[in-house]
Amino acid sequence: MKPNFQAMTRKELRTYVIAHPDDNEAFYAYVDKAEKEGNWVTMPPLKSPEDLDNYPDFLDKIRRDPGRRSDN
Repeated sequence: MKPNFQAMTRKELRTYVIAHPDDNEAFYAYVDKAEKEGNWVTMPPLKSPEDLDNYPDFLDKIRRDPGRRSDN
């Protein structure tokens, strides 16, 4: 029996997707949930790491994100 992906948090769903990489239904549910949250920051491709200084909104998002893992 599969879990209810809609009832899971994005973090729970991410953990499930990592543990079950062949479960396409879970993957699509995760992508849909991430897209609905609308917390993406868009920016053009970088030419160098120093270009990040031109996007303070992006850097702030990374610094504030409690779900960010340091080993990614």
